[in-house]
Amino acid sequence: MEQHEQVTIAQYQAEADGFRQGTWDHDVSQNRDALVAAMPKNPGKILDLGCGPGRDLVAFKGQGHTAIGLDATPAFVEMARQASGCEVWQQSFLSLDLPPETFDGIFANASLLHVPRGDMVRVLRDLWRSLVVEGALMMSMGRGDWEGYTARETGYRYVVAWEYETLAPCVEQAGFEIVDHYYRPPGLPLQQQSWVVIVARKSRITS
Repeated sequence: MEQHEQVTIAQYQAEADGFRQGTWDHDVSQNRDALVAAMPKNPGKILDLGCGPGRDLVAFKGQGHTAIGLDATPAFVEMARQASGCEVWQQSFLSLDLPPETFDGIFANASLLHVPRGDMVRVLRDLWRSLVVEGALMMSMGRGDWEGYTARETGYRYVVAWEYETLAPCVEQAGFEIVDHYYRPPGLPLQQQSWVVIVARKSRITS
């Protein structure tokens, strides 16, 4: 495992309880709905990539989807299993081992921002391979143009910030067709919207 992954996972592990308390009530239904609307089946089979403590697994399961979680932080894996009753895999984004052509949708909410810029296309291709034809990907990323460690009370996280104009070519290079993008939180001026969301489908062209 890369050093930056170890550092980031250690920080999340140390802050797991506080992270759960601080994020459980965040409303990201806009992002969940955008993924489901783009999927070829509803209900379908969804991979919650970087599922954290399991908030969105609970939501997807409640909507009738078959949801599987994935996270690299041991505490989150256990929390997500307990909260949702779903299957949760412990894997890191740079060492994914996913079944091919399995998921109708992949939900990557504030998770792929931990992937170094130079590895993004490779990771997206791993996700592409695990989707069924016309399967959908939703990725929510912090906006900006920088890469590196951010300090927290319990350690450091490795974070990469993107703009739509820099991220979209990576998504397309990995074999996806972008079907929508928008900015969050909703209702604010663009300069105050700190998140960019891309919704894309697996094209029929081999990646």
